Amino acid sequence: MLVKDLMHTSVVTVEPGSTASLAARLLSRHNVGALPVCGSDRRLRGVVTDRDIVLRCIAAEDDPAQTPVRDIMTRYPATLSPGDDCREATRLMADKQVRRLPVVENGKLVGILSLSDLARSHRFDMEAAQALCEISENIIMR
Repeated sequence: MLVKDLMHTSVVTVEPGSTASLAARLLSRHNVGALPVCGSDRRLRGVVTDRDIVLRCIAAEDDPAQTPVRDIMTRYPATLSPGDDCREATRLMADKQVRRLPVVENGKLVGILSLSDLARSHRFDMEAAQALCEISENIIMR
């Protein structure tokens, strides 16, 4: 099965110049843990997570209403292409310690694939469980 068969194509994004406050509201409103950071051209610039906001903004005592996403986002995130195999996606998630991967085609964001998408497919239960185990194991050991 290919990434394009499981990915979500309706993806909420945020622009690099948007504030951390806006990103936090979008994360909450859409009940997601990460937002791709894209320019108006849909080119992926990075990813911002709820953890980025807490650790790189709030804990640093910066004002979320004044802090641009570009200052706290993860630059150069791991990505997939729509034609990639889903098993490779689980290996990449485990290797990079992430639960979501942006899907990019010709440099532009076309979707997002999450660990839960893979688990819900029931075809990758073991791979998804193994990836989650590896992600969680490294978080616990930090």
